Amino acid sequence: MVDLGILLIRIMIGIVFIFYGTQKLFGWFGGYGIKGTGGWFESIGIKPGNLVAAFSGIAELVAGILFILGILLPLGAVLITMIMLGAIVKVHGAKGFANTAGGYEYNLMLIVVSIGLALIGPGIYSL
Repeated sequence: MVDLGILLIRIMIGIVFIFYGTQKLFGWFGGYGIKGTGGWFESIGIKPGNLVAAFSGIAELVAGILFILGILLPLGAVLITMIMLGAIVKVHGAKGFANTAGGYEYNLMLIVVSIGLALIGPGIYSL
């Protein structure tokens, strides 16, 4: 049953990051694509915006795929941690902990869960 639980958590983390990555890269699911996300990044002082948007989108997409497949989880966790730390530093950190106030609660949870899974391992239901 533990391996099934690990699989469910991996799939959810994977879906979340595939969702965010494809928003940034392709504008899917209400996203703004590289140009729109890059413009927003530039507006908050992250330059060059389009390059960072592309890197972020690729990192999120790759991390999501790695988590769903259950391969290279440490790499996926590093990618997630880098992206979420950037989100905390540039957007959510100054707003405090609570997600309801736009804080970093959700970002920190994603970091901890992804690192925790990388340390536990992918379980038997993985490639």
